[in-house]
Amino acid sequence: MKYYLYQALLLSIFLFSCSDKAGQQEEPPESDSRPNVIIVITDDQGYGDLGHTGNPIIKTPALDKFSTESVNLTNYHVGTTCAPTRAGLLTGRNCNRNGVWHTIMGASMLNAGETTLANVFNENGYKTGMFGKWHLGDNHPFLPHDRGFQESFYHGGGGVGQTPDYWNNDYFDDTYFRNGVPEKQTGYCTDVWFDEAMKFIADKKEEPFLCYLSLNAPHGPFNLPEAYYNRYKEEDQITETQKRFYGMITNIDDNFSKLLQQLESLGLSENTIMVFTTDNGTARGFLTNKETKETTGYNAGMRGTKGSEYDGGHRVPFIIRWPKGGLEGGKKLTGLTAHVDMLPTLTKLIDLEFTPTKTMDGTDISSYLLGKGEAPKRSLVTDTQRVPWPVKGKNSCVMDGNWRLVNGTELYDIGEDPGQTNNLADQQVERVRAMNAFYESWWEDVIKETKFSVIELGKDSIDVITCHDARTTDHYPPWNQQMIRRGNPMEPAKFSVNFVKEGKYKISLRRWPVESGLALGAEVNDAVPPTPFMNGSIAGKAMRFSKAFVKIGEEEYTTGVNNADQSTTMEVEVEKGETELLAYFDMEDGTPCNAFYVYVSKVLAN
Repeated sequence: MKYYLYQALLLSIFLFSCSDKAGQQEEPPESDSRPNVIIVITDDQGYGDLGHTGNPIIKTPALDKFSTESVNLTNYHVGTTCAPTRAGLLTGRNCNRNGVWHTIMGASMLNAGETTLANVFNENGYKTGMFGKWHLGDNHPFLPHDRGFQESFYHGGGGVGQTPDYWNNDYFDDTYFRNGVPEKQTGYCTDVWFDEAMKFIADKKEEPFLCYLSLNAPHGPFNLPEAYYNRYKEEDQITETQKRFYGMITNIDDNFSKLLQQLESLGLSENTIMVFTTDNGTARGFLTNKETKETTGYNAGMRGTKGSEYDGGHRVPFIIRWPKGGLEGGKKLTGLTAHVDMLPTLTKLIDLEFTPTKTMDGTDISSYLLGKGEAPKRSLVTDTQRVPWPVKGKNSCVMDGNWRLVNGTELYDIGEDPGQTNNLADQQVERVRAMNAFYESWWEDVIKETKFSVIELGKDSIDVITCHDARTTDHYPPWNQQMIRRGNPMEPAKFSVNFVKEGKYKISLRRWPVESGLALGAEVNDAVPPTPFMNGSIAGKAMRFSKAFVKIGEEEYTTGVNNADQSTTMEVEVEKGETELLAYFDMEDGTPCNAFYVYVSKVLAN
């Protein structure tokens, strides 16, 4: 009897306990209140290519209004060309340190050991996505989904229609790469990038995200929807090229407006850090007629354009808004700041864990943005290399507040002389000495880190290397598809590669990419005439080859060529590790010519 009473007591205690738990509701997990981050960066749009910076012709109403709601950095500087800027923004390190001192020639691939903004956000629980122009390497380990972006959708190379891009892309109805896989699209490229970014934002709206919306517009070729060309068609104060260039920017502005509206409708505006910036000085917004010296367009009174060491080459707009965090109101901050500041600043604003393991050129400017401190007292360097290996002093600018030391000998105070016409070097000898001393020390530190990036082979079933990334020494490779079509022989040049597995590989040499379906010796009669709003395309010239050569390290292989085939393929035994790869043809007249496209695949054992 006692046993049954004991069992009944246990049962009543258990039922009471279950009933008590059932009446309690589990506490919902604490929502992640950290801000989202969206970075919109355009290509080749300068400081003067906006209405609110004084351009009297261009139509950018959304960006102009956004400026009045944000904090504006008016003394903000980048690299003088696109890939170096993007590499610096993502790493906080000058391009000469991280492997991206050029846009081609094997020097536009971000060194594998670099930590990116996406890596840091990813490791701190953010969802990460990039859309548009990558231009930091088209092979492993450089692809965006290798560098911290969980989702990526991008074109190849440095622009739509460049050599690594999908064949015959022309800004409309193109094929782009989703995490490396080609995917056909419908519509204009800028519209596609914004649409993809907005899909990502809608999908990730319940959790913090980093969206890197990196545009190829308004970089050439200056192709755009006719309606946007027509917005400037009757403007007689600018050239035909500028009408197209401005139209591309107005298209960006319209898409930016849609993005802001989406943030409002999703309730994300208040707690999203929204950044708009560009990657170098204007490419076409300000032009000088070589014969008459007359100028058209607007450059905010600055000297120089894209590629210049003067301010017009590297001073660009930077606008940041975060209402919940106090970044708003249309404030203009004039202290010296730069793209390399973005990684340390954004991680500090959000309080993300980030401990740099390499020398940083950027610094945290969050207190300055928030009005709680002054701009940091420091010097910065930007330069234009565009050579096989960085050259000390080449096209350099040392910046210290409003002072600019150009090429080590010209000194300007841009506060008094924004056009950089009055060289004060003779009057400020001690300042010149001090700024040169800083540059000497800086360069000595930087060049110790400089190295080529190494392409990994054997990770995918097929790896594609293009001549865009060959390490040429005294000439540019055919870096866009129109150059491929011209069929001019390219002097053979090496690739720096790392075979991740030893064994047998197939090396296929091609004149045309595989998706073209064209034979080695094919002539392509598919020329497209230009229109007022679209570049045309030239026909593809025939090339005739007699032999093919592959050299891996000290091992050399050769075979004959059938020009009716799409490729010439050799099987080679390869050791694991880093080496140099050379792949070229002899033409029928004996002229050597680098393979424009090289396909590498691991031969699987039976």
